[in-house]
Amino acid sequence: MTELKAALEAVLFAAGESVPIPRLSLALGVEDMEVFRASEELAKEYERDNRGIRLVQLENRLQLCSSPEFASLIVKTLEQRKPPHLSPAALETLSIVAYYQPVTRALIEKMRGVDSSYTVTALQDRGLIEPVGKLDAPGRPTLFATTETFLRVMGIHNLDDLPPLPKSQGSEGTRELRESIARLQNDENNQQNLYEQADLLKEE
Repeated sequence: MTELKAALEAVLFAAGESVPIPRLSLALGVEDMEVFRASEELAKEYERDNRGIRLVQLENRLQLCSSPEFASLIVKTLEQRKPPHLSPAALETLSIVAYYQPVTRALIEKMRGVDSSYTVTALQDRGLIEPVGKLDAPGRPTLFATTETFLRVMGIHNLDDLPPLPKSQGSEGTRELRESIARLQNDENNQQNLYEQADLLKEE
């Protein structure tokens, strides 16, 4: 296991991005479950020793990244500007995409009650949502869904980690969506990480 963890660490460090677990297991000559167990042990070691890096799981992919508490120091050291916070409109749009994906811009606008062209584009620019196809309907509108970057900056492994889906409709449902997305950001460090890492990943 020690050798496997060392090999896994080396591969993920060299990759610089997330790598599918099946691809890792094939390269390392072990079963997927062994890679998963090794990654869990590595992740615990990084946290226990207060290391400057973390190992995160994004659906069925693994990636090494910097520890959230050092985000501001990284920005300062690399002389990268501090990105502006996401606006309430952007957060509301992001929450709708997260819960109802894949969605069209028309559905987003119907739920929000306002034009959402700018916010959808802004979220795409930050790498938090992306086009995933076309709806089989007149005009073939684009469908949007959240990205791997969304999972990473929100600090969740997969969409199942989102708070329960609001059951209300209309304005009450939109209010609950806002509250749900807010629960994901009630930790100040994680919220700052959302704004800063999204911009860092965009520039990379």
